[in-house]
Amino acid sequence: MAFLRHSALFLIAFLAASAAPAFGQPAETDSLSRYQLGSGDIISIVVFGEDDLKRERIRLTDAGTISYPVLGELKVLGRTVGELEKIITDGLRGRYLVNPRVSVSVDQYRPYFIHGQVKKGGGYPFQPGLTVRKAVSVAEGFTERASKEKIFVIRDKDKSAKPVKVDLDTPVFPGDIITVEESFF
Repeated sequence: MAFLRHSALFLIAFLAASAAPAFGQPAETDSLSRYQLGSGDIISIVVFGEDDLKRERIRLTDAGTISYPVLGELKVLGRTVGELEKIITDGLRGRYLVNPRVSVSVDQYRPYFIHGQVKKGGGYPFQPGLTVRKAVSVAEGFTERASKEKIFVIRDKDKSAKPVKVDLDTPVFPGDIITVEESFF
């Protein structure tokens, strides 16, 4: 009996530790659950059991609205996937469906941009878990003149558009602009 109790406590402790994010770093799923939709994102909306309400691969424009059956124009820009699900669920409940089950997913995030001393600068599709190091790899690596200590990011949501110095392990988000500067030595 004591062995079972000890095993159960060990299992609980193991599961709790493996589910916790690393100290000082938010869990990636947490940051993606707070992800705000923006221009260029492609989303899909599914209402289970209601194929006529399914909308696939909707590209969000600068206007930040989508036209949705029964509900009309919906403002999506700056909302999270969860907020959009709630808006659609609440809008359909009662007027059209008794208990709608809505799922909104991001099919493709808006791109990030990398330029400067990389071999192939440009815009690339964002993927969850992206870091500056991975973004440089996607851009086919550093040039010979690149400075690995002079890398700056302008965050898409930063209204001041101020470049912030970062390192290779810094997370990259959709819409970010990464600049790799030249080393003089």
